[in-house]
Amino acid sequence: MHVQDAEIIISAVDPKQYPSTGLPEFALAGRSNVGKSSFINKVINRKALARTSSKPGKTQTLNYYLINKAFYFVDVPGYGYAKVSKTERAKWGQMLETYFTQRETLCHVLLMVDFRHPPTADDIQMKDFIEYYGLPYTVVATKCDKIPRGKWNQHASVIKKALNLPSMESLIVFSSETGEGKDKAWGLISRYLNE
Repeated sequence: MHVQDAEIIISAVDPKQYPSTGLPEFALAGRSNVGKSSFINKVINRKALARTSSKPGKTQTLNYYLINKAFYFVDVPGYGYAKVSKTERAKWGQMLETYFTQRETLCHVLLMVDFRHPPTADDIQMKDFIEYYGLPYTVVATKCDKIPRGKWNQHASVIKKALNLPSMESLIVFSSETGEGKDKAWGLISRYLNE
């Protein structure tokens, strides 16, 4: 897909602020620092539309990115970052639950995990949450460029097993450095937009 148009529309904290355009939304969920912003920037070929931060726990709102006036990427607050206070975490949890359970235009969740490490308890909990609410999702394993290609199958198997994924099809191995997995990600998005 050729991206001609990409802009951040709003950083929302509650449903009253969500866009009312009715366009499909792809939510990006994952631990703080897993590379959600880098993923957005890579797939849309922009250097810095989505702000990346070296400080985890920076995204504290639902950031809506409108792509080609056709759909939104919604970057949701990262989880699993210890330096955020309990009350902050509870607030995010509430915000995420409201979004995931009530947003009718949410068509797919991209659950992002770090390819280098086995999924954390938080990753597994997030996957269970997504499945519990019957939301379609795909796991995107980021930072694959940090692992020698010969070990990819081994790492993919660990992730697949830990998250109990039905098939390798439900996993996209991705690198925002090399662009690995970018076409597969677009294939998935296009499929949903054409349905």
